[in-house]
Amino acid sequence: MNVTITQQEDVTIVALEGNLMGGPDATSLNSRIHELIEQGNNRIVIDLSGVEFMNSSGLGLLLGTTSAVRNAGGVLTIANASAKVETIIKIAKLGAILRTHPSLDDAIAHVKK
Repeated sequence: MNVTITQQEDVTIVALEGNLMGGPDATSLNSRIHELIEQGNNRIVIDLSGVEFMNSSGLGLLLGTTSAVRNAGGVLTIANASAKVETIIKIAKLGAILRTHPSLDDAIAHVKK
């Protein structure tokens, strides 16, 4: 999985490309998110436009990072989730925790509130 981290004003955008599953990729991504939090970046958008598939480990990773950001007083939201990923979130009944937005601009606006 490729991870690209950019800043747009005070919002950190973490763009993922590939499949979001467990293993070394998930461990690396989790570490990078925690580093961002430690550096004071607590407004984070996860851009899933490059992710076609996510399994339960990927879902767990999103839940864990969302919790870590919230515990740091911040906001994490998801942008550009595919229909498959949206379905997984809905089936797991996690829509209230894992907030998704149809575009990057919508997600950025949400975390700036």
